[in-house]
Amino acid sequence: MLRLFLCATAFLACAVGGASAGTLKDVKDREVLNCGVNSGLIGFASRDSRDEWAGFDVDLCRAIAAAVLGDPSAVEFVETTNRTRFTLLLGGDLDVLARNTTWSFATDVGVKVDFAGINYYDGQRFMVPKTLGVSSPTELNGKRVCVQPDTKTAMNLDEYFARNNITYEPVAVESTAQAQTFYLEGECEVFTGDASELAAIRAAFKAPGDHLLLDDVISKEPLGPVVRHGDDEWADVVRWVLNALISAEELGVTSVNIDEMRESTDNPEIARLLGTSGLMGEMLGLDADWAVRAIKAGGNYGEIFARNIGETTPIGLSRGLNLQWTDGGLLYSPPFR
Repeated sequence: MLRLFLCATAFLACAVGGASAGTLKDVKDREVLNCGVNSGLIGFASRDSRDEWAGFDVDLCRAIAAAVLGDPSAVEFVETTNRTRFTLLLGGDLDVLARNTTWSFATDVGVKVDFAGINYYDGQRFMVPKTLGVSSPTELNGKRVCVQPDTKTAMNLDEYFARNNITYEPVAVESTAQAQTFYLEGECEVFTGDASELAAIRAAFKAPGDHLLLDDVISKEPLGPVVRHGDDEWADVVRWVLNALISAEELGVTSVNIDEMRESTDNPEIARLLGTSGLMGEMLGLDADWAVRAIKAGGNYGEIFARNIGETTPIGLSRGLNLQWTDGGLLYSPPFR
């Protein structure tokens, strides 16, 4: 009871005393962050012309490494597939999984992992050749659809077609890469998956304009970074690095103006975010500049989005639901206070 009273009246001291354990210590001792990413999805995680990793998810990994280790390049990128991602994470080969992974009941509770937040609000859609002549999924009755059996994508597909009293011919594939090959070769007429994934895959086609992403969204797919269940200190670090990138955009802090903002701001929340007041770094087991380094690594959330997958990139994604809550979107960080 005494400790509960002390924590209620002096919660900062209690929080600071409990930080820095488990994975956080391992990463610091190793001096490298092991980050699981897609094995090659342009815009999200792929190797560029210089054979360096780049993408939306890659930039989150670099931000975490910058916050924890002081070096955004101190990352070992580990390629994962749908089948290997959780095995590698739970087996300790990964410190964090940043790979277009949907936060669902079965994944959270069944796989025994923790989601550290949502960094992309997505939904399942359909891609078809324009020559197919359809404009809505309800027109796909009887069409051949590439799908991996026993996946949430297959479940969403079955439920959507059942709701609309239409049928489809499943073409079983073992991977997204195989689905892409089958689709381009005409083995299936329809490619389904997360909208962001489909946009990235289409961007890599020789003639992206020949393929149409149907407007209808048939599911909710909140994507976010994943950590092992039971290591709350590490989950807090990953969660608040993500929140720092989101809050920075909302508060107008960018990779360009961050030093000026840190020196001159009179906004208490910006001061806490950038470490000029408060004990937030200590509470995470980090130093006061952790968020500054995370933001400098690749910019705030908006900068990362625009550079990797935004409307001026080959991926061409609009912000949509991923706009800040102040602009009508769902993107929302708890306050830094």
